[in-house]
Amino acid sequence: MVELAQDNVRCLRQGIDLLQQLSLDDYAGKQPQCFGSTIGGHMRHNIDHYYSFVKGYAEGRIDYDARARDPRVETEPAVASAQMAELSEALEAIGEGELDRELEVIMDCGGPTQVPAKSTVRRELQFLLSHTVHHYALIAVICQLRGIEPEAAFGVAPSTLRYRDSSSCAQ
Repeated sequence: MVELAQDNVRCLRQGIDLLQQLSLDDYAGKQPQCFGSTIGGHMRHNIDHYYSFVKGYAEGRIDYDARARDPRVETEPAVASAQMAELSEALEAIGEGELDRELEVIMDCGGPTQVPAKSTVRRELQFLLSHTVHHYALIAVICQLRGIEPEAAFGVAPSTLRYRDSSSCAQ
């Protein structure tokens, strides 16, 4: 499997592992200290982006604004877990030769019009990983506020984990 896809799959599996630890209330309960957001809301947001990628990747055009926003994903951890497993399988199928394939990307950046941007499969996998880690970091804060300790690697960038594991950091 392509290393960049593997990093995304590992990240999705971290989410699946976390979901197994959470009660329904912890998953869907609003956290006032985090602008009323929920773990489920952050998970759904990530899942929607991955589905936009998987669908658009096949078509050569990704529209991150055309998301499903399925409320069940925000309130039912089993639905989110099943979707993350499905997305992992799709990412595992990406071959090394596809990383530099060009894509067109649509995303609302706040301007009056949406102008498609040129990208590649590699760049979008980098974006998805960074985006997911960012939301996982927010999820980790919500967990800690609820007295739940996610694994130490949850919400930490792969490059940071590699750095921590390096011999220069171990001293």
